[in-house]
Amino acid sequence: MTAFLEQLARSIEGEVRFDDYTRHLFSRDASMYSIMPLGVVFPRSSEDVAVAVRAAAAVGVPIVPRGAGTSLAGQTVGPGLVLDFSQYMNRILELDPEARTARVEAGVVQDQLNQAAAPLGLMFGPDTSTSNRATIGGMIGNNSAGSGSLTYGMTIDHVRALDVVLSDGSRARLEPVDENERSRRSRASTLEGRLYRQLPGLLRENADAIATGFPEFWRRACGYRLDRLAEKFDLAKFVVGSEGTLVVVTHAEVDLVPKPRRTVYAVGHFTTTAGAIAATTDALSCGPAQVELMDRTILDLSRQKIEYAGLGDILHGDPDALLFVSFSGDDEQALIANLDELTDLWKRNSHGYHTLRAVTPRQQTALLKVRKSSLGLLMAASEGTKRPLAFVEDTAVDPEHLAEYTTRFKAILDEHELSAGFYGHCSVGCLHIRPFVDLAVPSEVNKMRAVAEQIKDLVAEYGGVNSSEHGDGLARSEFNREIFGDELYEAMRSVKHLFDPGNVMNPGKIVDAPPMTDNLRDSALAPAEPFQTRLSFEVVGGMRDAADRCMNIGLCRKSTTGAMCPSYIATKQEEHATRGRANALVKALSEPDPKAALGDGRLHEILDLCLMCKACKSECPMSVDMAALKAETLSHHHDQYGIPLRSRIFGAIRVLNRLGSATAPLSNVPGRIEFLRRIMQRTAGITAARPLPVFQRRNLVRWYRERRPSGPAQVTFLADSFTTYTEPHIGQAAIELLERAGFAVELASGGCCGRSSFSKGLIDDAKAKAGKLIAALADGDTPIVGCEPSCLFTLKDETLAMMPGDPRAQGVADRVKQVEELLSDAIGAGKLSLREDSWLAGRKIVYHGHCHQKAEVGTAATMALLRRIPGARIVELDAGCCGMAGSFGFEAEHYSTSMAVGADRLFPALAAEGEDTVVAATGVSCRQQIFHGTRRDAWHPIELIREAVR
Repeated sequence: MTAFLEQLARSIEGEVRFDDYTRHLFSRDASMYSIMPLGVVFPRSSEDVAVAVRAAAAVGVPIVPRGAGTSLAGQTVGPGLVLDFSQYMNRILELDPEARTARVEAGVVQDQLNQAAAPLGLMFGPDTSTSNRATIGGMIGNNSAGSGSLTYGMTIDHVRALDVVLSDGSRARLEPVDENERSRRSRASTLEGRLYRQLPGLLRENADAIATGFPEFWRRACGYRLDRLAEKFDLAKFVVGSEGTLVVVTHAEVDLVPKPRRTVYAVGHFTTTAGAIAATTDALSCGPAQVELMDRTILDLSRQKIEYAGLGDILHGDPDALLFVSFSGDDEQALIANLDELTDLWKRNSHGYHTLRAVTPRQQTALLKVRKSSLGLLMAASEGTKRPLAFVEDTAVDPEHLAEYTTRFKAILDEHELSAGFYGHCSVGCLHIRPFVDLAVPSEVNKMRAVAEQIKDLVAEYGGVNSSEHGDGLARSEFNREIFGDELYEAMRSVKHLFDPGNVMNPGKIVDAPPMTDNLRDSALAPAEPFQTRLSFEVVGGMRDAADRCMNIGLCRKSTTGAMCPSYIATKQEEHATRGRANALVKALSEPDPKAALGDGRLHEILDLCLMCKACKSECPMSVDMAALKAETLSHHHDQYGIPLRSRIFGAIRVLNRLGSATAPLSNVPGRIEFLRRIMQRTAGITAARPLPVFQRRNLVRWYRERRPSGPAQVTFLADSFTTYTEPHIGQAAIELLERAGFAVELASGGCCGRSSFSKGLIDDAKAKAGKLIAALADGDTPIVGCEPSCLFTLKDETLAMMPGDPRAQGVADRVKQVEELLSDAIGAGKLSLREDSWLAGRKIVYHGHCHQKAEVGTAATMALLRRIPGARIVELDAGCCGMAGSFGFEAEHYSTSMAVGADRLFPALAAEGEDTVVAATGVSCRQQIFHGTRRDAWHPIELIREAVR
């Protein structure tokens, strides 16, 4: 097989990888299953796909097509060759506004298509909650739908034509044909010709079973759609939902729909989930676009995440469930009238205790962010191997039966003593209900199967479907014979054999499937071997459990919002997403000697591009903290191979900055001499392409001492290594503002927080430095503030991981506040006045927040302070990570990635601003990157307040 894979790699333009780590990364999707593939192909073209399928078919190797790997039923795991379309085959080839169509490669992400179509007033109708990473090819494979299916139907309703590779490696274009064209194509002596010859006979022979064997409810993502083929001979629509078991889709021509100009929301507040479901009928009578449920489980989980905290600020009381009802269109007054009608109807019928109206985009942001993140939030409630599992979450019944059906569903869960969160699409009778099950316990596996069988029977009783949008996969295919009946099931088996006589196309899905309890993910892992870590991961059960919290939902693959994961955005490689790195660590930490495995060169390669931005800590629903995991891993790598010179240099940054300040301006000369910069790059790996910081002789410590402040301290200002020695003017502005507000300020300049050492895996050194600083700060009781988020928030996070259980460290962490909070409060109390006529009045200020700040406390305090500036218009950029990430952007081999991250969203966002726009950024690295990438100066927000003060 190695020879086969090596030959295949030489035969295609794309890539073939079959190292153990890549295979492990692609052995999982977002389901509860895991199957180790033979290798992974990253095709660049349809021809690459054809070559791979031909080669695999010749030796009987299965083919498993894959988009973003967000499948919840195990469709994209299998033992053969995985074809990853997301890395290279992700181009939008054509948009036709007249025909309202798009032609795309299979790896195009749904939001990517919608952003391209938006200027034309169009969008792709099916709306999945995973739209920021789900690919069109994956949606075709599953026949995906989402919250908008009441209006737009399912993916099958929007597919016009498909370019595919058949099981023998031949290529075909599937599209609707009339009888003459079908007859013409049937005369070809090819596999495609055989399909056109034999499928009509199969339809005739099984006409009765096709007419009566399918579930009654329309919203179906299960089995092969022989019912649609019997209505119209359209093989493009027929293979939608076939999960890669019949063909491999390479290109798709899809319909686009007009994008409504406005959407408004009524959010009903209910004291019970049953009450919310009961209110669905009234909501449907008003002609909504969507009706979505969210229960207390999701609401409570959202309150624990900084990213979703905004929801709690707009809810009324403490609802047990919310019902989101949206109305879309172009006439705002008509939409408001819809809201009025629904509000009155609910009030008359005593449904709920409050209805929140969200009309403007700003009012809707917090609501929609939480609604689309329900799955991830639910996953965050996992405890070890006890997780909310997707095995009965995709059922659907007619909405008129939903209340009674859900009551009986819950009774089955209660019978088995299982808990679950309830959310999903009430408008189409589909609730996503994921019971918490521990698959590491055999009795729990048996319980899961028993529940699956009971729910299957309950669905059938109500004429519903066992899978309404997530497909059959490994979780539900086993039950298809019983669901469809012997005759229809055998017809489906005949379809599979006709398309795929060698059974190489994603076998074991839809027909001839293994038991649903085979290939379970948690059973595939060896017990974790204990070993000593420098950081404490005990809160989550140890280092492997910290990595294995990842449930592969793939939010780290998003690229249009937030900051996670910057290196994936730059490379589009699975191994450079948080999910990929977490899975790689799970593999290493499952080895017999995990400490030795953490020194593996391939693992180091996978972790290398992690910027340690910490966005994953807040944006990943599971809070997989890759920055801490990477630091721990680096420390074990150093144990085996020694500490590189560059890591020592960056770890000693405070000492170097202090020396640079003491010897300035002479110390700044080497940074301006190209020859010396080239030597520095060759010897230490510090890129010559980026300007070095400029040391200031009159640093913050000298400035503070010269002023001789007196009086007992009321605030402690952290003199970090950067504000102190390279940007003292920012620290000066902060201290002056605090003093004007009436605070006596003490400068804490006696040590380093250890942040730089920590980021290079020098944890012992970081702990020693942090320990000294903690000792110096521990005796006080004043708030501790600072201007550099990465240093200030090290005291709230990394220090506690390095010094677990230390009451002094916890005491210092509890005192950390943002200087913005103190100043904003002072302005509100009239202790600090800002001028109405400052040069900032009438200006637009765009603010880029620091990733560590976003991860730890969010940007609300900074935004609130900036909004205090009279006459200024404040806009927070959603432009991701700047790409600098402290030392990362200075490292020669990382420079291009650093700039690629900045160029993805941040640089274009700033380039679009006029010359009068003021740029603000809290992080020193962010300001350096902004200037280097755009030649625009960025102010620290504190400087802008200083400019506006009276």
